[in-house]
This record gives sequence, structure tokens and C-alpha cells, in this order.
Amino acid sequence: MRPAAFLLATSLAFAAPSVASADDAGDIRATITAQLDAFNAGDGAGAYSYAAPNIQKIFPSPEIFMGMVRSGYDPVYHSSNPTFGPLKAEGEGFRQEVSITDRSGKSWVASYTLERQADGSMKITSCTLRKGDDVAV
Repeated sequence: MRPAAFLLATSLAFAAPSVASADDAGDIRATITAQLDAFNAGDGAGAYSYAAPNIQKIFPSPEIFMGMVRSGYDPVYHSSNPTFGPLKAEGEGFRQEVSITDRSGKSWVASYTLERQADGSMKITSCTLRKGDDVAV
């Protein structure tokens, strides 16, 4: 390979945005689904286990974490019909949007960020909610 071509290929490799692999996508879907299932089952310890260390530092026990989820994230705490949108690489991790239905039938979009941990597990680093596009009022 010519030096100029090698330099171009090398610079393109470093400039290319990181892309989620099939393993990442599967692990992200499994992590979010398992946490939603744990919330719906009232399994605080299970739900807490999918939170990244940054979240566990802010909410140092499953009980404190679940209190925060119940008071501020009820659509996630009692959700159904999760539908996964496109997965995007973002910073050191990923952003996954999931459309969900709350217990009163209203739609929401839960926007999750996740990062692969040193032990290889995928953990949720944040979640924000916004109202979905309900057709019926």
C-alpha cells in the first residue's frame, strides 16, 4: 500500500463514527427488556442490577432507586408494548429509544443511554421520557 493511501485509510478509520455491533444491539435490547420486566414484576433488586455504576452511586440501594422510578418514571415503571427504535452510537456508549405504553394507555418514548462495562455487561446510564405520538385523545 502506498504511504498516501495508508494515511488516508488510517485517518478514515479513526474519523468513522463508532457503530453498534449485532452483539451490542442484542445486549442493549436484552438489558432494557429485562429492566422493564423487573419493574413490571416489582423486582427492585433485579431492576437495579441493570443500572450503571453512575446511577447506583446516586441511588445507593434498590429501595432508593425504585422510589425515584415510582415517583418520576411511572410510564417506565408500569409499561407495556415496548417497541425498539433505531440504535445510535453516542459518545462512549449508545442511545436506544423505546416506545412504550403506560398503564393508562398513553404512549411515551423512553430514551436510554447505555455503556458496555469493564466486565462486558451492558448497563443503563440514563433514561429520559417524552410523550409519544398518541393518535387518539
